[in-house]
Amino acid sequence: MQKAPTQKHKLLGIFSALRVYNILLLLVAQYLAAIFVFTVDKSLETVLLDYHLHCVVIATVFTVSAGYIINDFYDAPIDAINKPIKTQIGNWVSNKTKWKVYFLFNFVAFGLSALVSWRAVVFFSSYIFLIWLYSHKLQKNPTIRVLSISILDVLPFFVIFVYYNNISEFILLHGAFLFGLIVSKEIVKDLEKTKGALLKERQTLVIKYKRKQIKLFLYVILLVTAVPVCRIIQFPEIGLMRYYFYLYALTLPFLIYYIFKSRSFKNYLFLHNMLKFLLVIGVFSLSLIDTSVLLIRLLNRVSLL
Repeated sequence: MQKAPTQKHKLLGIFSALRVYNILLLLVAQYLAAIFVFTVDKSLETVLLDYHLHCVVIATVFTVSAGYIINDFYDAPIDAINKPIKTQIGNWVSNKTKWKVYFLFNFVAFGLSALVSWRAVVFFSSYIFLIWLYSHKLQKNPTIRVLSISILDVLPFFVIFVYYNNISEFILLHGAFLFGLIVSKEIVKDLEKTKGALLKERQTLVIKYKRKQIKLFLYVILLVTAVPVCRIIQFPEIGLMRYYFYLYALTLPFLIYYIFKSRSFKNYLFLHNMLKFLLVIGVFSLSLIDTSVLLIRLLNRVSLL
């Protein structure tokens, strides 16, 4: 006879729904963007002691976490095939409890945004609604699903822009580049999860379109990402970050060739991880923007002691 889940099992079940890796990456990306992109005219101490910034970042973490929980609820049938162990752990928590945690996380996020500004309230309210709309409605159409989840993934990067009320050509170009990379990752993810979708009769890009058409779409998206890259590397203030974009330019032909040769689950899993790796080092490369900025801030901090 199977034992009833303990409190520890339930916490682990909630934790299994959260993609901690993605959440931590998003947290780091927001702080790096705040320090190296939006507040170059402020001391490091001023930025790190800005509790409004911390409210924005923590609110983002709670909102995204709530999104993962509701998405886990709707994706349970397919995950039972593609991720049986994760699904088994998730079943330690009842759907009622998942909904309670979902509403609690969103309530905390809304409360934190209210401490910042009305713009933050509007952003997070809209973002919470869009996540619900995606999970409940938009993911039923494979094309709309890929585009909408990509938009939802890149939007948290721009909440820092909403907070600082600051925009530039570089931010827009970098956002376009990230969006293209995320769309490519989501398409590869769709190719990777064909088995579960087929067994549960859920529409995916592979089911709706031919594999050759999907790959052609991937080639186009990846080539289009080269357009903002060519413009970004012309900005002198990006400093050593230009080497990340050089690396991406060198990797691009390999990615396109590997997509052409890919046939199996292992091939698509490798591509998925490759695109995730590019996104990760892209986030950390933000710290390479005009490296003198951090040095000046550290020296200013020393002079204040």
